[in-house]
Amino acid sequence: MPCRRPGATDREHHISLIMATRAKSVFACNECGAQSPKWVGQCPACGAWNSLIEAVAVAKSGPERGWRFGTPAEAPAVQTLESIPSEQILRISSGLAEFDRVLGGGGFVTGSVTLIGGDPGIGKSTLLLQALAAISHSAPVLYVTGEESGQQVALRARRLGLAADQVRLLTENRVEAILSQAQQEKPAVMVIDSIQTVYTDILQSAPGSVAQVRESAAQLVRFAKQTGVGLFLVGHVTKEGALAGPRVLEHMVDTVLYFEGESASQFRIVRAIKNRFGAVNEIGVFAMTETGLREVTNPSAMFVSRQGDAVAGSVVLATQEGTRPLLVEVQALVDESHSPNPRRVCVGLDSNRLAMLLAVLHRHAGIAMFDQDVFVNVVGGVRVLEPAADLAVLCAAVSSLRNRPLGKDLIVFGEIGLAGEVRPVQRGQERIREAAKLGFKRAVLPAANMPKKGEAGIELVPVKRLEEALEAVTTG
Repeated sequence: MPCRRPGATDREHHISLIMATRAKSVFACNECGAQSPKWVGQCPACGAWNSLIEAVAVAKSGPERGWRFGTPAEAPAVQTLESIPSEQILRISSGLAEFDRVLGGGGFVTGSVTLIGGDPGIGKSTLLLQALAAISHSAPVLYVTGEESGQQVALRARRLGLAADQVRLLTENRVEAILSQAQQEKPAVMVIDSIQTVYTDILQSAPGSVAQVRESAAQLVRFAKQTGVGLFLVGHVTKEGALAGPRVLEHMVDTVLYFEGESASQFRIVRAIKNRFGAVNEIGVFAMTETGLREVTNPSAMFVSRQGDAVAGSVVLATQEGTRPLLVEVQALVDESHSPNPRRVCVGLDSNRLAMLLAVLHRHAGIAMFDQDVFVNVVGGVRVLEPAADLAVLCAAVSSLRNRPLGKDLIVFGEIGLAGEVRPVQRGQERIREAAKLGFKRAVLPAANMPKKGEAGIELVPVKRLEEALEAVTTG
């Protein structure tokens, strides 16, 4: 507390006390967490625009930390990789095979931290409550909710018909209280719903701010690594669909999962964006029902509609999601444009790649669509991120333009290069086997993916050029 200045009035002394005790504010970046003493339009660290928000700076207390030249440092001994014993990773099943697949196969790793994001109401809390109810019969679990009351969580469990009598529930927002209770409960699995609602006493800023999310997550991650607790963090998303809070949050955790799906559709897809213990871009498919999320064991049959007669502008694509081959239906609608700028609309695909493919189609196949509106959709709300969908998109577009249906028993996959060549894709043999298992009779594929022994029950048509592929699908 500052001493009273000689000759100062009571009011001046009071103002000086307020200025001395007022917390100093800084501006932290939403993307990278960097701090600035004043607001600027562009973050000086990562270059993001309009990402700095006000936060309260916390003064360091205690002895000065840091390394100084010439002072001894306490650090663990340096080891070689060969001297470190290899231990078998212990996994715990979540009771949901599709969820276990996304987590790396066999369930989640003890001591790992998983971040789950998605739109509001898509099913994040429902999925984790179902998993905890299944795990609670063999291991202690703790569900920490900061958004809902205990009555709301209990009502959801009863509505879903879960046997959740062993699920321990804690309604708390303060990290210190959560960790204190967790040390007493000693759970094998703990869920924090959600990370944006918790706060720590170390900081003075409001819950959900960049500093609070970063520091709260750091304490929870540290606790999980030290105790071996499997930790699940539920994260909010922004209007752009990205996880809210600092981007460093995704780097701190071991696994990042995204919930995908249209609000009007009953199907939900859980996709692994980052996974230190398994494959990335692995997906798990669920169907939202009155009793919660139900696993879809054969998603290819769900996404492919083979009822009725074949229609123009529709073709089945053999795509690959992580380690799983998946058959999805690609639909295209090509119609005469009445605007000087024809529309290029994609749902489930990259619209910029569609514009490039149409240019390749015009240059190397002589089919122009510069005066046509082109709409492309992947049925079922699936997002196809790999370039193996190129050939299927162009085949569907040409089929719609010429109003000529393709075969119902036809599948197509392959990447299109700018020179018009059909390039190979990964795991071509697995895609063919998945198509043969579902009863498809004909496959148009890159010549480099042609298996040496073929595949029983399906005719394989290898192609090297875009012109060959279009001729094969229209004459078959």
